[in-house]
Amino acid sequence: MADEKAGGKSGKGAKGGTATAAPPKGGSQPQGKGKDKSPAGAVDHTPKAQEGKPRLLEYYEKTIRSRLAKEFGLKNPNQVPRLVKIVLNIGMGDAGKNPKQLEAAVEELGLITGQKAVVTRAKKAIANFGLRAGMPVGATVTLRGARMYEFLDRFINLAVPRIRDFRGLPSRSFDGRGNYTFGIKEQMIFPEIDFDRVEKIHGMDITLVTSADRDDLAMGLLRELGWPFRGETPQRVA
Repeated sequence: MADEKAGGKSGKGAKGGTATAAPPKGGSQPQGKGKDKSPAGAVDHTPKAQEGKPRLLEYYEKTIRSRLAKEFGLKNPNQVPRLVKIVLNIGMGDAGKNPKQLEAAVEELGLITGQKAVVTRAKKAIANFGLRAGMPVGATVTLRGARMYEFLDRFINLAVPRIRDFRGLPSRSFDGRGNYTFGIKEQMIFPEIDFDRVEKIHGMDITLVTSADRDDLAMGLLRELGWPFRGETPQRVA
């Protein structure tokens, strides 16, 4: 009887084949659970900031600042004019009726400047123009810092030579407070624009805002930066 009980107990453990042992506590989980969200070898496509200063900014700090202080007799370093920001603006009166053209203009501004454009909207309604408050009327981008100097460098050396029948930019476009505004007739002058993807040729207004409170100081700053004024030979930037 004792042998039969012992045999019965041992048979329970062997019923249905060999028994599997429980996994140890703290052991590794089976594969397929808890996959790593960032697998090895993944590439991060987010843009990174460029190391170092832009070429034009470095030239301004090493050369232009001392030249302007000596030319205009500025004793205080804070009086030396400098660029504050560059504003690019595209006005589209039919943006409310043609949203695709507005989207294309926003995309083109992003390609030209490397910064996402902002859609501008009407502040008040004008019945004669069929305009209601809040309707989109264009797009704008404001550049500051290193991106501003990089855009200015590309514009002077790459975009300006592509303007048809170019004879220089006007020298009378200052507003009396050291800010310079001019317009271009078509966006095709920028090398970032693909001719095959352009839906409509349009122009834009570009404003260079400086810290100078006089037009002669702002003009001297732009001249040293290599700005191609009409009737003048532009300064060569090393």
